[in-house]
Amino acid sequence: MIEINFKSTEIGNIPNEWSVCNLKDIVIIKGRIGWKGLKKSEFGNDGVIIINGPDIEDGKVNWSNCERVPQWRYVESKEISVNVDDILLTKDGTIGKVARIKFLPEPATLASGIFLIRKKVNSTVIDHNFLYYYFKSPYFGNLVESRIEGSVIPHLYQRDIEQLMVPLPPLSEQQAIVKILSDLDEKIELNNEMNKTLENIAQAIFKRWFIDFEFPNENGEPYKSSGGEMVESELGLIPKGWEILSLSNIADFLNGLPLQNYRPREDEEWLPVIKIRELRNGITDSTERCTSNIPKNYIAENGDVIFSWSGSLEVVIWTYGKGAINQHLFKVRSEKYPKWFYYFWLLRFLPEFRKIAEDKATTMGHIQRHHLNESLLPVPPQELMDKLGKSIESIFEEAITLRIQSLTLSNIRDLLLPKLMTGKIRVPMEGKNVG
Repeated sequence: MIEINFKSTEIGNIPNEWSVCNLKDIVIIKGRIGWKGLKKSEFGNDGVIIINGPDIEDGKVNWSNCERVPQWRYVESKEISVNVDDILLTKDGTIGKVARIKFLPEPATLASGIFLIRKKVNSTVIDHNFLYYYFKSPYFGNLVESRIEGSVIPHLYQRDIEQLMVPLPPLSEQQAIVKILSDLDEKIELNNEMNKTLENIAQAIFKRWFIDFEFPNENGEPYKSSGGEMVESELGLIPKGWEILSLSNIADFLNGLPLQNYRPREDEEWLPVIKIRELRNGITDSTERCTSNIPKNYIAENGDVIFSWSGSLEVVIWTYGKGAINQHLFKVRSEKYPKWFYYFWLLRFLPEFRKIAEDKATTMGHIQRHHLNESLLPVPPQELMDKLGKSIESIFEEAITLRIQSLTLSNIRDLLLPKLMTGKIRVPMEGKNVG
């Protein structure tokens, strides 16, 4: 390791061997002003894919969410058709969301709220993947924030983004930086795909065994279809020996605290406050804080089940580290029944609970305790529960482990990204030692 020598530039201190340039010198930036004469009725499920801002999620385009426009509209604006390796940047409303086009399922074009950024054909000083990660860095986000105009609908003008300065490490160093960050992203994506697969498998087994009653009998055959004895119940026919209980019977639902009353004092240890927003986005810079001096029961740990019963109803496995449960959220636990059992039953009842909440037109949608009491389900004898649960539990716990691992890798990536983009951390190059 050797000492890094920095020089002062328009964008701050960067390593001596790096340079800077205007964004417009290395890329083509295009944006749609609007669709002349386009009617809302022209959007639909037929025609060519049109990418809107909300379709950009986690650095990718969610193709399944995209609307479509007629083919002739696409031909009319061929100059902003999307290519592989293009970078998309939102410029209206929620500004600064970035996507990298790794593949195109079919021809696509852009809505008016997005810039298309494409490396110039003759540009030999920039790697487009390095540019993508630069756009995702907090440093670039701060530059963009300083140029946003409009108090009602924030807007980023093309003239402003073209003038932004970009740091340029040597191309080989750009590619080495990209390798580190993309390896982390690929591992995160692989974990997420494996996690979805494992959860789907666990849910499929749960449905077959605890709803369809096709769990393996003593001969390893599907119970119900092999003639297993069924008896009448409040829910219809269930296997002999099973009982009918409610959600309230199989788990405890602890309502959170009004944590606005538990603000931390100066220099006091604190916890992030878990609200509905955190269930969706995790802990962010805008997450509120409360004192850590609250009863232990109201603290969530990785792997806890949290159920938001008011507003936007959600059921999640919490994996963002220690936090405090706010009111309108239930922390769900059980001394007797396994986590996967009450979690999957909550997911089964969630659509019904959401419908109940939506019907409360005069108040904020919510459910009440009696809805938990009235939500009935079949429960097997403990011995059978233990036997069947071994298969589901291992799959379920592996999915949670993968999710936690992905978040750890995301945190590592997010810590590295700004330091790599400013040269505060250098990537060792072949034949060189850099500090």
